[in-house]
Amino acid sequence: MVKVFVPRDTTALSLGANEVAAILQRACADRSVDIELVRNGSRGLFWLEPMVEVETDQGRMAYGPVTPEDIPALLDEGLLDGQPGHSLYLGPTEEIPYLKNQQRLTFARAGIIDPVSLDDYIHHGGYVGLRKALARIPQEIVDEVKASGLRGRGGAAFPAGIKWQTVLDADARTGSSPYSKRKFIVCNADEGDSGTFADRLVMEADPFMLIEGMTIAGLAVGADTGYIYLRSEYPVAHKILNEAIARAGKAGYLGNNVLNSGKAFHLEVRLGAGAYICGEETSLLDSLEGKRGQVRVKPPLPALKGAFGQPTVVNNVLTLAAVPFILAEGGQAYADYGRGRSRGTLPFQLTGNIERGGVVELAFGVTLRELLEDYGGGTASGRPMRAVQVGGPLGAYMPEGQWDTPLDYEAFSEVGAVVGHGGIVVFDDTVDMLDQARFAMEFCAVESCGKCTPCRIGSTRGVEVIDHIRDNQERDYHLNLLEDLCDTLEDGSLCAMGGMTPNPVRSALNHFPDDFHQDRTTASRTPAGEA
Repeated sequence: MVKVFVPRDTTALSLGANEVAAILQRACADRSVDIELVRNGSRGLFWLEPMVEVETDQGRMAYGPVTPEDIPALLDEGLLDGQPGHSLYLGPTEEIPYLKNQQRLTFARAGIIDPVSLDDYIHHGGYVGLRKALARIPQEIVDEVKASGLRGRGGAAFPAGIKWQTVLDADARTGSSPYSKRKFIVCNADEGDSGTFADRLVMEADPFMLIEGMTIAGLAVGADTGYIYLRSEYPVAHKILNEAIARAGKAGYLGNNVLNSGKAFHLEVRLGAGAYICGEETSLLDSLEGKRGQVRVKPPLPALKGAFGQPTVVNNVLTLAAVPFILAEGGQAYADYGRGRSRGTLPFQLTGNIERGGVVELAFGVTLRELLEDYGGGTASGRPMRAVQVGGPLGAYMPEGQWDTPLDYEAFSEVGAVVGHGGIVVFDDTVDMLDQARFAMEFCAVESCGKCTPCRIGSTRGVEVIDHIRDNQERDYHLNLLEDLCDTLEDGSLCAMGGMTPNPVRSALNHFPDDFHQDRTTASRTPAGEA
């Protein structure tokens, strides 16, 4: 029986993957051909989705992007034999350059396995790390994570091993509460940055990897309970995670006696509040506890007083998903990738006005230009690229003069930019950078938790000031006022929401000053080169 793969992740579904799968099954039945249809996760080559793969003696052959209307002709021209007759034939999947040239550690199984098949996960190297962790004492697990150089992939880039060490050394607080004398692992899966989707793809394509990583974290710090705080806008990930957690528990990989070790780890998914601010760790914890998501004053740190007042590890999906590889292969094997203090790999996410959008996992050190040109293939519009925002809506807008900067935390910091979660949003030469600066201020105004004055009031005033600049009302005065307002936001905000909002605003001001000085009484900005 021929095995055929059609993805079931959010992106593929939005592009018609369910319809492709249904038509394919019906057409094969009409032809009296038996197939085994596997609903895998995407490989992350989103511009080719829905991508259909067929298992052959020569490996898996890919076709895409496939529409339901393509199915009859594909079957006529040898789809089930992996034949190259149809124009959608892409050849051996692993040889597609976009995929072949990556360094996939976290996404090694993405698109290859059935995401909710525990047997599939184990067959492809899953749970090796957990078994090794069970044979070690907690300090040895933490030391392995330290040796890997793994830093938080959520944006702050804090060393994961140091955070784990703090929780391991912390005394669980006593009291009458059911949460007393306990520690917790909290996965921040509230992926809200613009241009980011790697967390979602992990959860939809390889959920057991996240489950395994959280279980190892629990063993490392003495936590018996974990929570995945999932973005409410991810219903497909929610369904897949719950199914994977149930299967892991039934097989003994979760519960009161993990793999007969005598150690417990329980895991559940809790849906987020639909607020960007809940991606900030302390606001997330308040929301997790059933409160309104508001930023907490630090100290105390969540590592000492986190969920329900107890010591808590808060890491994002990509951080925890890297842990199984580190324990299976060793911290040094992970640290062998990357440069400087940025070790390992990061799944960069190409989106915006880009020809080939998707996930590209590479070691730190690749330049932004290489990603944009070698993988992204330039803009979807065919026009020249003008600005690139890296690191979400609070990241700087980078002009072409900065695109040769190596993608690592320190190199980006030196040019006033942030790597963040690895989201890369591309704009062509028709973009108005004053509008983009205004968007940053407006975004902060809408998403602020409202707890601190600089963020709550400053962002609203920022929108007004930029509107005055756009309308040429005392332009020089308001440009100076905007700079002062950015200083106030940066220095006075409680968290990164307000503190980083000046990044996109200042970068737009500094690198694209013409957009703040043009006469807007006529038509919109003339693209570069057409004046």
